[in-house]
Amino acid sequence: MYSACSSAKSPGFEKIPSTSIRVLRTVESVRRWHRPHVLDQRSVGLVPTMGALHEGHISLIRAAARENHHVVVSLYVNPAQFGVTEDLDSYPVTWDADVKALAALDRELADDGANLGRISAVFAPTTAEMYPAGFPGQEVNSKGSFVTITPVGEVLEGASRPTFFRGVATVCMKLFNIVQPDRVYFGQKDVQQTVVIRSLVRDFMLPIEVVVGSTVRAADGLALSSRNVYLGERRRRVATVLYKALRAAEAAYAGGARDRETVLGAANKVVEEVLAEQMALAPEQRVTFEVDYISLADPSTMEELVVVDPAKGGILSGAIRMLPVEAPQPGEDLGHSGGPLVRLIDNIILAPS
Repeated sequence: MYSACSSAKSPGFEKIPSTSIRVLRTVESVRRWHRPHVLDQRSVGLVPTMGALHEGHISLIRAAARENHHVVVSLYVNPAQFGVTEDLDSYPVTWDADVKALAALDRELADDGANLGRISAVFAPTTAEMYPAGFPGQEVNSKGSFVTITPVGEVLEGASRPTFFRGVATVCMKLFNIVQPDRVYFGQKDVQQTVVIRSLVRDFMLPIEVVVGSTVRAADGLALSSRNVYLGERRRRVATVLYKALRAAEAAYAGGARDRETVLGAANKVVEEVLAEQMALAPEQRVTFEVDYISLADPSTMEELVVVDPAKGGILSGAIRMLPVEAPQPGEDLGHSGGPLVRLIDNIILAPS
């Protein structure tokens, strides 16, 4: 197992070069850093990440700086939220690029008088630090100290990845206890995760405000994700299929449809048309993908809806598996780690009327 700081310097007192941002490696160092801020009544915002920072993360850090005196960014690839067969070993670990991005952002925040605070610390622990009794493993039946949030953590993403939300809830509970933030910041792209985190905070009575930032997208609509680096040029052109499908379902809802069959039928039609177009191409040109799910769910429970109540709205979400390219051509950009299977998720909120 490894963490996002595996390529960084050895533990000790560190700062990101040319900044005042401290690099904290241990639980005790975070608590020592935090203690005077409590006494001075200074607020702390936490932005949990697994590194490989992109503009979506940066937008959350900007929001945290506007609302808090101090911002902590965690950089930790949590093995507990990967399944046994998932992409832990190939997940991008980009420490040098991440700290460079944080340094540039901190300079920007310093020049912006609208901010309450700046980036004060990066928490970059090892797995041994985060799991002091030893990492319990990634298997569904692993024994250890876990936090599980059910039933919301068992549907959709939880059904496809049965250990995922257990790993998310467990590491977030650890991070919340270590950093003791006033506010935590998550992106809407991982919408079911935000519902799980809100449930965690509510059910365990944690004195934390959960702030959800809007999904940040590329110009063509693809939701930004650390996993997009796996796509390569060919698959990247088709990767917007899920967003286009969800937009079609949203349009059906805006046009007055409220029943599941009509709303999701619009999304399924887009997916079927795009896949048919791709299968008509030669193997060295086409992109193939599989739909994991397309969902119309209750915004509070993520349970599937038969009919949307306009007073409550709903959540359109989906996941697709972009399969490795067929017949790769000499010199073709296949993406990070040779272009393995990439699982993409996205969602659109149907706001209540």
